[in-house]
Amino acid sequence: MANTILEIFEKNHQLLEWRDKVSLLSRQLVMGFSGSSKAVVMASALSNQVPKIFIVTSTQNEAEQLVGDLSAILGEDKVYSFFADDVVAAEFIFASPEKTHSRLESLNFLIDKETSGILVTSLVGTKLHLPNPEVYKDSRIDLTLGEEHDLEALSKHLTHIGYQRVEQVLSPGEFSRRGDILDIYELTAELPYRLEFFGDEIDGIRQFDSDSQKSLNNLDHVAISPADDIILTREDYQRAEKALESAVSKAEGPHNAYLEEVLSVTIDGYRHKDLRKFLSLFDDKAYTLFDYLPKGTPVFVDDFQKIVDRHGRLELEVANLLTEDLHQGKSLSYLNYFVDSFKTLRNYQPASFFSNFHKGLGNLKFDKLYQFTQYPMQEFFNQFPLLVDEIHRYTKNKATVILQVGSEKQLKSLKETLEEYNLDLPLSRFGDLIPYKPQLVLGNLSNGFYFADEKLVLVTEREIFHKKVKRRARSSHVSNAERLKDYNELEKGDYVVHQTHGIGQFKGIETIEIKGVHRDYLTIQYQDAATISLPVEQIESLSKYVSADGKEPKINKLNDGRFQKTKQKVSKQVEDIADDLLKLYAERSQLKGLHFSPDDDNQRDFEDDFRLC
Repeated sequence: MANTILEIFEKNHQLLEWRDKVSLLSRQLVMGFSGSSKAVVMASALSNQVPKIFIVTSTQNEAEQLVGDLSAILGEDKVYSFFADDVVAAEFIFASPEKTHSRLESLNFLIDKETSGILVTSLVGTKLHLPNPEVYKDSRIDLTLGEEHDLEALSKHLTHIGYQRVEQVLSPGEFSRRGDILDIYELTAELPYRLEFFGDEIDGIRQFDSDSQKSLNNLDHVAISPADDIILTREDYQRAEKALESAVSKAEGPHNAYLEEVLSVTIDGYRHKDLRKFLSLFDDKAYTLFDYLPKGTPVFVDDFQKIVDRHGRLELEVANLLTEDLHQGKSLSYLNYFVDSFKTLRNYQPASFFSNFHKGLGNLKFDKLYQFTQYPMQEFFNQFPLLVDEIHRYTKNKATVILQVGSEKQLKSLKETLEEYNLDLPLSRFGDLIPYKPQLVLGNLSNGFYFADEKLVLVTEREIFHKKVKRRARSSHVSNAERLKDYNELEKGDYVVHQTHGIGQFKGIETIEIKGVHRDYLTIQYQDAATISLPVEQIESLSKYVSADGKEPKINKLNDGRFQKTKQKVSKQVEDIADDLLKLYAERSQLKGLHFSPDDDNQRDFEDDFRLC
């Protein structure tokens, strides 16, 4: 008897055939699935025989939606996201710890033979220049109790792989050295590590709290991964120096001055601020995520028609960006800002293409085609009589009906509301469903569907209440804040609250040129003089900090995790209040109002006695 949503899907013989051949056949086409049902199908392919899967979507937004659904099915520990901004110019202008973290976590997942899971990225993500996989592997450091390591060489290596040397370790990507003690905050670790040396021998390894600096757990071994997705060897620098020297010798005017600047920085072994645009000069060959995939890893192409369209638009955007940089004398005509990975994606095997149509797949040939019947779920807009009727109709047809909500309170509230319509549904779980019956479950799948082939129905809050399913990343609701609508409301020195980074200080507006277009950006400063630049069009992501007692707030530190904890706590409180209000309004909607009789002559005479009436 099927108990999980995956097992219900796997009752389908076509789906089982596709899954069993997912890493054997060169190319398969799966048609009919969309949204959350497609995520369930993709998740079903993960197994001991297929420990890693790589999924490519057309945009970052679609990648994030898919990551959310896959995480709801498999758990967050099985799903990885390689972030790449859909705006190509942003790759060269903006950097964030979150973006770097997602990329390094993805690379570590791919080279770890013991880890099973699914990696999702957008088309842009497949086009990014990455380090040579062998260089990346060799850059990782394994530190074991009792081993000998030269402290000076170890410190230099940490700097080489992207770690920042500081006086006191507080955030991921930092390290400090005090005598024979080396503190390292590995970029993907929850807590930093403290290594005590006796001479060159590692005498102790502990985790410690970055706030109190108090030592916690003793460890025998730690692995330190790079803290940057750009790792350059001496040979890479020499290769770039030779290419830049040739370019400088041929350049004239302002172009020559800029290239000389890039060359000088490169000769000194440092990174120019425009390094990412010049990476093709450093590489011996172009490396992408495809070079990190273990042999035989299946690739799932999510809606190839959209990817083809996105590829064409990306090519135009990159060409325009390069042309603008050449016009300003800040590029070379033969630089490759991105890797041309489209052909690799198109020809990769083994691969499964997910699409709703056969048309638009060009001359691709498939070993096997599968057609399934699945429909998006209709929306009910709080019309419970209609919802109840549909549940009865599906149940009569012997379908397994799942009504999903996102919290215990909402589950209880929905159950009570349905009972008012004489529909008493049992509480169930995605891991232990009741076949052929309607039931209520807790979950976070983004949208509902009807998988007609196996008579499986999923109805989410989105369809019931016209309400978006909540993900971990939520809008900020900070009490000491006023939502901003216009940057003219800000003055230099004002404290603001960013929905991701927390409390910072507004430092003014600067103009940055992107692709020949000048745009204004708000500069927000955080601890340690770290800054972010925010387009003025995104002013809604800022709130003005308001203090009841007039005291100055404590500015947050980028990526220290404290602001996220505060958001989670406040969000939980807001959710509780919202749930109570929803229940109150639902109860009020069931109450009968008082019907007053029409005014008679006595009433009208009484009103006429009031002069102000």
